[in-house]
Amino acid sequence: MAAPAADDGRFEAALRQCAREVERMLDLLLPRPEGPEAQLAEAMRYAALGGGKRFRPFLVCQSAAIFDVNIESALRAAAAAECVHIYSLIHDDLPCMDDDDLRHGAPTVHRKFDEATAVLTGDALLTLAFDILGDTDTHERARVRIELVRRLAAAAGARGMVGGQMIDLASEGKALDMNGVTRLHQLKTGALISFCCEAGAVLGRASPEGLQALHAYAHDLGLAYQIADDLLDVEGDAATLGKTAGKDVAAGKATFVSILGVDRARAQARMLADQAVQHLDLFDERADLLRLAPHFVITRRN
Repeated sequence: MAAPAADDGRFEAALRQCAREVERMLDLLLPRPEGPEAQLAEAMRYAALGGGKRFRPFLVCQSAAIFDVNIESALRAAAAAECVHIYSLIHDDLPCMDDDDLRHGAPTVHRKFDEATAVLTGDALLTLAFDILGDTDTHERARVRIELVRRLAAAAGARGMVGGQMIDLASEGKALDMNGVTRLHQLKTGALISFCCEAGAVLGRASPEGLQALHAYAHDLGLAYQIADDLLDVEGDAATLGKTAGKDVAAGKATFVSILGVDRARAQARMLADQAVQHLDLFDERADLLRLAPHFVITRRN
Protein backbone atom coordinates (compact mmCIF):
# COMPACT_ATOMS: atom_id res chain seq x y z
CA MET A 1 0.00 0.00 0.00
CA ALA A 2 1.46 3.37 -1.01
CA ALA A 3 1.75 6.26 1.41
CA PRO A 4 -1.37 8.47 1.45
CA ALA A 5 -1.05 12.09 0.35
CA ALA A 6 1.30 13.92 2.71
CA ASP A 7 -0.02 17.44 2.17
CA ASP A 8 -3.59 17.13 3.51
CA GLY A 9 -2.66 18.30 7.02
CA ARG A 10 -3.77 15.09 8.72
CA PHE A 11 -0.35 14.12 9.95
CA GLU A 12 0.63 17.34 11.68
CA ALA A 13 -2.87 17.70 13.16
CA ALA A 14 -2.63 14.17 14.58
CA LEU A 15 0.89 14.85 15.86
CA ARG A 16 -0.29 17.98 17.69
CA GLN A 17 -3.28 16.15 19.17
CA CYS A 18 -1.07 13.32 20.38
CA ALA A 19 1.36 15.84 21.90
CA ARG A 20 -1.50 17.37 23.90
CA GLU A 21 -2.65 13.97 25.14
CA VAL A 22 0.88 12.91 26.08
CA GLU A 23 1.39 16.23 27.88
CA ARG A 24 -1.79 15.51 29.87
CA MET A 25 -0.55 12.04 30.78
CA LEU A 26 2.92 13.29 31.75
CA ASP A 27 1.35 15.98 33.93
CA LEU A 28 -0.58 13.27 35.78
CA LEU A 29 2.40 10.94 36.18
CA LEU A 30 5.15 13.38 37.11
CA PRO A 31 5.66 14.18 40.82
CA ARG A 32 4.53 17.53 42.19
CA PRO A 33 7.13 19.86 43.75
CA GLU A 34 6.80 19.39 47.50
CA GLY A 35 8.98 18.46 50.44
CA PRO A 36 12.76 18.82 50.67
CA GLU A 37 13.18 17.17 47.24
CA ALA A 38 10.89 19.74 45.58
CA GLN A 39 13.61 21.01 43.24
CA LEU A 40 13.93 17.57 41.68
CA ALA A 41 10.21 17.43 40.86
CA GLU A 42 10.35 21.00 39.57
CA ALA A 43 13.24 20.12 37.26
CA MET A 44 11.50 16.96 36.02
CA ARG A 45 8.42 18.95 35.13
CA TYR A 46 10.49 21.73 33.55
CA ALA A 47 12.22 19.21 31.28
CA ALA A 48 9.27 16.93 30.50
CA LEU A 49 6.55 19.55 30.05
CA GLY A 50 8.72 21.97 28.12
CA GLY A 51 7.35 21.32 24.64
CA GLY A 52 8.68 19.28 21.73
CA LYS A 53 6.98 17.42 18.91
CA ARG A 54 6.44 14.25 20.99
CA PHE A 55 7.29 12.25 17.88
CA ARG A 56 8.32 9.11 19.75
CA PRO A 57 5.11 8.98 21.81
CA PHE A 58 3.22 9.51 18.56
CA LEU A 59 4.84 6.35 17.17
CA VAL A 60 3.74 4.41 20.26
CA CYS A 61 0.15 5.60 19.94
CA GLN A 62 -0.06 4.98 16.20
CA SER A 63 1.42 1.50 16.42
CA ALA A 64 -1.05 0.77 19.23
CA ALA A 65 -3.95 2.01 17.08
CA ILE A 66 -3.22 -0.68 14.49
CA PHE A 67 -4.07 -3.31 17.11
CA ASP A 68 -7.01 -1.49 18.76
CA VAL A 69 -5.13 -0.93 22.03
CA ASN A 70 -6.92 1.11 24.70
CA ILE A 71 -5.81 4.73 24.30
CA GLU A 72 -4.96 5.23 28.00
CA SER A 73 -2.69 2.17 27.93
CA ALA A 74 -1.02 3.47 24.78
CA LEU A 75 -0.55 6.92 26.32
CA ARG A 76 1.07 5.46 29.44
CA ALA A 77 3.56 3.52 27.31
CA ALA A 78 4.09 6.64 25.21
CA ALA A 79 4.77 8.71 28.34
CA ALA A 80 7.28 6.12 29.54
CA ALA A 81 9.14 6.29 26.24
CA GLU A 82 9.14 10.09 26.40
CA CYS A 83 10.57 10.02 29.92
CA VAL A 84 13.49 7.97 28.63
CA HIS A 85 13.94 10.28 25.66
CA ILE A 86 13.94 13.38 27.88
CA TYR A 87 16.37 11.78 30.34
CA SER A 88 18.74 11.12 27.45
CA LEU A 89 18.52 14.73 26.27
CA ILE A 90 19.20 16.10 29.76
CA HIS A 91 22.31 13.96 30.11
CA ASP A 92 23.43 14.60 26.51
CA ASP A 93 23.29 18.34 27.19
CA LEU A 94 25.62 18.16 30.19
CA PRO A 95 29.09 19.77 29.95
CA CYS A 96 30.73 16.33 30.16
CA MET A 97 28.72 15.18 27.12
CA ASP A 98 27.60 17.52 24.32
CA ASP A 99 27.66 20.69 26.47
CA ASP A 100 24.54 22.43 25.15
CA ASP A 101 22.90 25.53 26.59
CA LEU A 102 19.58 25.37 24.71
CA ARG A 103 16.83 22.77 24.27
CA HIS A 104 13.53 23.67 22.58
CA GLY A 105 14.70 27.28 22.65
CA ALA A 106 14.96 27.34 26.47
CA PRO A 107 17.90 26.87 28.85
CA THR A 108 18.91 23.24 29.32
CA VAL A 109 18.27 21.71 32.73
CA HIS A 110 21.83 22.13 33.98
CA ARG A 111 21.68 25.82 32.98
CA LYS A 112 18.24 26.41 34.50
CA PHE A 113 19.16 24.61 37.74
CA ASP A 114 22.66 23.09 38.13
CA GLU A 115 24.62 20.07 36.94
CA ALA A 116 23.89 17.87 39.95
CA THR A 117 20.16 18.54 39.65
CA ALA A 118 20.33 17.74 35.92
CA VAL A 119 21.98 14.37 36.59
CA LEU A 120 19.39 13.48 39.23
CA THR A 121 16.53 14.68 37.01
CA GLY A 122 17.64 12.38 34.24
CA ASP A 123 17.98 9.50 36.70
CA ALA A 124 14.50 10.15 38.08
CA LEU A 125 12.87 10.27 34.64
CA LEU A 126 14.57 7.06 33.55
CA THR A 127 13.36 5.16 36.60
CA LEU A 128 9.88 6.71 36.37
CA ALA A 129 9.55 5.18 32.90
CA PHE A 130 9.83 1.65 34.31
CA ASP A 131 7.50 2.49 37.19
CA ILE A 132 4.90 3.52 34.60
CA LEU A 133 5.32 0.39 32.48
CA GLY A 134 5.21 -1.92 35.49
CA ASP A 135 1.87 -0.58 36.72
CA THR A 136 -1.29 -2.59 36.06
CA ASP A 137 -2.89 0.56 34.59
CA THR A 138 -0.56 0.14 31.59
CA HIS A 139 -1.73 -3.42 30.89
CA GLU A 140 -3.60 -6.01 32.92
CA ARG A 141 -1.30 -8.85 31.83
CA ALA A 142 2.00 -9.13 33.71
CA ARG A 143 3.66 -10.83 30.73
CA VAL A 144 2.92 -7.81 28.52
CA ARG A 145 4.24 -5.37 31.14
CA ILE A 146 7.41 -7.41 31.57
CA GLU A 147 7.97 -7.48 27.82
CA LEU A 148 7.57 -3.71 27.60
CA VAL A 149 10.05 -3.23 30.47
CA ARG A 150 12.52 -5.65 28.88
CA ARG A 151 12.37 -3.97 25.48
CA LEU A 152 12.68 -0.45 26.88
CA ALA A 153 15.62 -1.47 29.08
CA ALA A 154 17.38 -2.94 26.05
CA ALA A 155 16.67 0.18 23.97
CA ALA A 156 18.00 2.50 26.68
CA GLY A 157 21.01 0.52 27.87
CA ALA A 158 24.52 -0.49 26.87
CA ARG A 159 23.32 -2.07 23.65
CA GLY A 160 21.03 0.84 22.88
CA MET A 161 21.10 4.57 23.59
CA VAL A 162 23.86 4.52 26.22
CA GLY A 163 26.07 2.38 24.02
CA GLY A 164 25.47 4.73 21.11
CA GLN A 165 26.39 7.74 23.25
CA MET A 166 29.63 6.03 24.28
CA ILE A 167 30.53 5.44 20.62
CA ASP A 168 29.62 9.07 19.88
CA LEU A 169 31.92 10.41 22.60
CA ALA A 170 34.75 8.06 21.66
CA SER A 171 34.53 8.90 17.96
CA GLU A 172 35.11 12.68 18.21
CA GLY A 173 37.94 13.59 15.83
CA LYS A 174 38.05 10.05 14.40
CA ALA A 175 37.28 9.02 10.82
CA LEU A 176 34.33 6.65 11.19
CA ASP A 177 33.21 4.97 7.98
CA MET A 178 29.60 4.52 6.87
CA ASN A 179 29.21 1.28 8.82
CA GLY A 180 30.54 2.92 11.97
CA VAL A 181 28.23 5.92 11.72
CA THR A 182 25.27 3.66 10.96
CA ARG A 183 26.03 1.47 13.99
CA LEU A 184 26.35 4.55 16.23
CA HIS A 185 22.96 5.90 15.26
CA GLN A 186 21.17 2.57 15.21
CA LEU A 187 21.98 2.49 18.92
CA LYS A 188 21.81 6.16 19.95
CA THR A 189 18.73 7.17 17.93
CA GLY A 190 17.24 4.06 16.37
CA ALA A 191 16.90 1.83 19.41
CA LEU A 192 14.33 4.01 21.18
CA ILE A 193 12.46 4.64 17.92
CA SER A 194 12.30 0.86 17.48
CA PHE A 195 10.86 0.44 20.95
CA CYS A 196 8.23 3.07 20.23
CA CYS A 197 7.13 1.42 16.98
CA GLU A 198 7.03 -2.03 18.58
CA ALA A 199 5.37 -1.04 21.87
CA GLY A 200 1.91 -0.87 20.33
CA ALA A 201 2.33 -4.36 18.93
CA VAL A 202 3.40 -5.66 22.34
CA LEU A 203 0.42 -3.98 24.02
CA GLY A 204 -1.87 -5.42 21.34
CA ARG A 205 -0.31 -8.90 21.54
CA ALA A 206 0.34 -8.81 17.81
CA SER A 207 1.53 -11.69 15.69
CA PRO A 208 5.29 -12.19 15.15
CA GLU A 209 4.75 -11.02 11.56
CA GLY A 210 3.19 -7.76 12.72
CA LEU A 211 5.95 -7.15 15.23
CA GLN A 212 8.64 -7.83 12.62
CA ALA A 213 7.02 -5.48 10.12
CA LEU A 214 7.08 -2.65 12.66
CA HIS A 215 10.67 -3.48 13.60
CA ALA A 216 11.76 -3.22 9.97
CA TYR A 217 9.80 0.01 9.56
CA ALA A 218 11.48 1.47 12.64
CA HIS A 219 14.95 0.51 11.40
CA ASP A 220 14.58 2.55 8.21
CA LEU A 221 12.67 5.35 9.92
CA GLY A 222 15.36 5.73 12.59
CA LEU A 223 18.17 6.06 10.05
CA ALA A 224 16.14 8.52 7.96
CA TYR A 225 15.50 10.55 11.14
CA GLN A 226 19.20 10.72 11.95
CA ILE A 227 20.21 11.71 8.42
CA ALA A 228 17.64 14.52 8.61
CA ASP A 229 19.16 15.55 11.96
CA ASP A 230 22.63 15.64 10.42
CA LEU A 231 21.34 17.78 7.56
CA LEU A 232 19.68 20.18 10.00
CA ASP A 233 22.90 20.47 12.00
CA VAL A 234 24.63 21.67 8.81
CA GLU A 235 21.82 23.73 7.26
CA GLY A 236 19.74 24.89 10.24
CA ASP A 237 20.11 27.72 12.72
CA ALA A 238 19.62 27.93 16.48
CA ALA A 239 16.46 30.05 16.21
CA THR A 240 14.71 27.41 14.09
CA LEU A 241 16.20 24.33 15.72
CA GLY A 242 15.74 25.49 19.31
CA LYS A 243 19.26 24.20 20.05
CA THR A 244 22.79 25.00 18.97
CA ALA A 245 23.50 24.32 15.28
CA GLY A 246 26.83 23.19 13.82
CA LYS A 247 27.87 21.24 16.92
CA ASP A 248 28.87 18.09 15.02
CA VAL A 249 31.16 19.94 12.64
CA ALA A 250 32.73 21.90 15.50
CA ALA A 251 33.38 18.68 17.44
CA GLY A 252 34.88 16.94 14.42
CA LYS A 253 32.26 14.18 14.48
CA ALA A 254 31.70 11.90 11.53
CA THR A 255 28.09 12.14 10.32
CA PHE A 256 26.07 10.89 7.37
CA VAL A 257 26.54 14.32 5.80
CA SER A 258 30.31 14.42 6.34
CA ILE A 259 30.61 11.00 4.68
CA LEU A 260 28.02 11.28 1.90
CA GLY A 261 27.77 15.02 1.32
CA VAL A 262 24.51 16.97 1.47
CA ASP A 263 22.94 15.79 -1.79
CA ARG A 264 23.68 12.08 -1.35
CA ALA A 265 22.61 12.20 2.29
CA ARG A 266 19.28 13.76 1.32
CA ALA A 267 18.78 11.12 -1.39
CA GLN A 268 19.60 8.36 1.12
CA ALA A 269 17.03 9.76 3.55
CA ARG A 270 14.36 9.74 0.82
CA MET A 271 15.21 6.15 -0.10
CA LEU A 272 14.98 5.02 3.52
CA ALA A 273 11.66 6.87 3.98
CA ASP A 274 10.17 5.14 0.94
CA GLN A 275 11.51 1.80 2.13
CA ALA A 276 10.03 2.30 5.61
CA VAL A 277 6.55 2.80 4.15
CA GLN A 278 6.78 -0.47 2.23
CA HIS A 279 7.23 -2.43 5.47
CA LEU A 280 3.69 -1.42 6.46
CA ASP A 281 2.03 -3.22 3.53
CA LEU A 282 0.88 -5.87 6.01
CA PHE A 283 -1.48 -3.37 7.67
CA ASP A 284 -4.66 -1.63 6.57
CA GLU A 285 -5.57 2.05 6.66
CA ARG A 286 -5.07 2.16 10.44
CA ALA A 287 -1.35 2.47 9.64
CA ASP A 288 -1.83 5.47 7.32
CA LEU A 289 -0.44 8.00 9.79
CA LEU A 290 2.63 5.80 10.25
CA ARG A 291 2.95 5.80 6.47
CA LEU A 292 3.12 9.60 6.55
CA ALA A 293 5.70 9.76 9.34
CA PRO A 294 8.82 9.09 7.22
CA HIS A 295 7.99 11.99 4.88
CA PHE A 296 7.51 14.24 7.90
CA VAL A 297 10.84 13.10 9.33
CA ILE A 298 12.89 13.98 6.27
CA THR A 299 11.18 17.34 5.57
CA ARG A 300 11.01 18.75 9.13
CA ARG A 301 12.80 22.01 9.91
CA ASN A 302 13.61 21.31 13.56
